[in-house]
Amino acid sequence: MPSRRTGVTTSDGSDNRRVVPATRVAVAAVVGFGIVILLEPSIGWKALAGLVALAIICLLPQRPRPPKALRDPQSRTTPTWPDDGVKAAVEALPDPAFVLGRDLTLRYRNAVSAVAFGPLTMGDPVALRFRSPEFLAAIEAAAASQSGGSALYDEKRPVERHWEAQIAPIPAAGSAAPHFFLLLFRDRTAERRVERMRTDFVANASHELRTPLASLIGFIETLQGPAKGDAAARERFLGIMREQAARMSRLIDDLLSLSRIEMKRNVPLTAHVDLGAILAKVREQMAPLAAELGVTIDYTPSDRHWTVAGDTDELMQVFANLVENACKYGESGKRVVLHLSEGVEGGRAFIDASVQDFGPGIPPQHVPRLTERFYRVDVGNSRAKRGTGLGLSIVRNLLLRHRARLLIVSEPGQGSTFTARFPAIGATVD
Repeated sequence: MPSRRTGVTTSDGSDNRRVVPATRVAVAAVVGFGIVILLEPSIGWKALAGLVALAIICLLPQRPRPPKALRDPQSRTTPTWPDDGVKAAVEALPDPAFVLGRDLTLRYRNAVSAVAFGPLTMGDPVALRFRSPEFLAAIEAAAASQSGGSALYDEKRPVERHWEAQIAPIPAAGSAAPHFFLLLFRDRTAERRVERMRTDFVANASHELRTPLASLIGFIETLQGPAKGDAAARERFLGIMREQAARMSRLIDDLLSLSRIEMKRNVPLTAHVDLGAILAKVREQMAPLAAELGVTIDYTPSDRHWTVAGDTDELMQVFANLVENACKYGESGKRVVLHLSEGVEGGRAFIDASVQDFGPGIPPQHVPRLTERFYRVDVGNSRAKRGTGLGLSIVRNLLLRHRARLLIVSEPGQGSTFTARFPAIGATVD
């Protein structure tokens, strides 16, 4: 007896519909129309003809519908999810990686990607997470060509990150067309940051050198022209030219110093030095400058040896820079204090060497950027005090070489304290 199927097709393509015999359908139709005719005799022969036609249709043999897997050959050969071998290989990758289907929906991801990009739901399009039209267009084109490709993806929040993404087809056994694509991300944030720093450095250095050079050229032209016979003007201009030349010399010396420091950053320090002796020498060295500015430098030596691993000349340069800045920019406080102390941080012993002034202090928005090259809180004031904008950058890099840190605490109107924190001898440093 022919029968009809009712219901739905399952997600794997199998036909899961319930079978209903055609005779039951015919009997139900006859009974239903009979009731309608009894209730409404006016329907008459038209209703009876429709009833007969419906019964004949229901009694005709019905050809069963084949399962979806048999109707669509592609569905039998295209897997929905990657196998365990692909998953294991993706999980072993050290960088964030995703396995995408042909329609660019997520089919698998490794644990590293969850840390980098947060939670994603399997089966969702990657466009729900990566909302850059250029990036999505690039991976769509690579997937469509089935030959792979690369694209750049930048994020601004929660932190700025720069990624290079590579998309490559995953070969499928027995099929010319890939079933899945590997989307691999590589973090290029550090490289972009270094590139930006290099660009900024060249631009800033060029600007700093161009200004005194322009002054020199202008004064030379004036002395060769209108002021050629003016002895008073010549004497005044020569003094300014000498100052501008000295400024360029200081800048070049600082640039060379930075270059030497960076070249030696990873060279291990084997010598031991006494920070107390270094601070005493710096105080003596800076005494003429302090006297010129009307500032006193207070330091009370002790019998104790504050020993750290380091280079004497480099640490002299660190504290000379810090004391010079304290005398110049904290001049209104009339006093600079040098101090040594010790403590424990994270289970590791340290020694602090601090330089404190009582000047106007530094607004809090400037403090995080003080060690950037050429960064100045007040450009005019810095240049008037013969600053190059590289002093604290040199200090920071020298301290990095000594596995030390620069801590800055400043309160407007109260002064600033710059502290070099060194690991104590025998303390391990990460």
